[in-house]
Amino acid sequence: MNEKTRYLQIILFGIGFMTAGCAVCPRVAFADQDTPARSIYLVNHGWHAGIVVRRGDIPKGVWPAHEDFPDSTYLEVGWGDSEFYQTPEPDLLTTLQAGLAPTESVLHIVGFDSPVTRYFPYSEVVGIRISEMELERLCRYFNDSHQRDKTGNRIFLGPGLYGKSRFYRSGEAYHLFNNSNHWTARALQTAGCRTGTEPLLTVDQLMKRSLQCGTRIQPGKSR
Repeated sequence: MNEKTRYLQIILFGIGFMTAGCAVCPRVAFADQDTPARSIYLVNHGWHAGIVVRRGDIPKGVWPAHEDFPDSTYLEVGWGDSEFYQTPEPDLLTTLQAGLAPTESVLHIVGFDSPVTRYFPYSEVVGIRISEMELERLCRYFNDSHQRDKTGNRIFLGPGLYGKSRFYRSGEAYHLFNNSNHWTARALQTAGCRTGTEPLLTVDQLMKRSLQCGTRIQPGKSR
């Protein structure tokens, strides 16, 4: 993360701290031993978080985009401002535009094979157990986030930021009160993890609240 981005994050965190006040209802832990469970993971990237699912657990036909990564064991999904997300080193103007004015958005999908904590060795990782039905709802949420062309196909924008990754057009507007952490919080809520989506939501708040339905399996580390 560059210094300009870090500076804006500090500002937004301060605003979010002053305006936060919603009550979050913790999820009842998934403990039905007779129902098959699946693991998903929430990865803290410092500005936003990605959701990781095992590709082989995805129900057939629910989220066709996973077929773009046929050789991957895991898929990480992120969402954010189109220009900011696709710029490796965004300048201050790009950072401010992403936060203050409604802009176009993208999905970032990464395919990889290593265990999640090994692929993201410096990131905080929370593991969450969900039911197969909750996983299906989560994957439908991913699928519904894709914008499609006139023939109904997903809109591929280009290679992603790292590894085997791709950017896709999303139809939802990005702005300060609908940022990447709001999108991720809604995704987790479809999977039964109530994280809250008050007007300003930071990644630190999101990660902390995910512990109400998951377990931290790796703390963040200094690079």
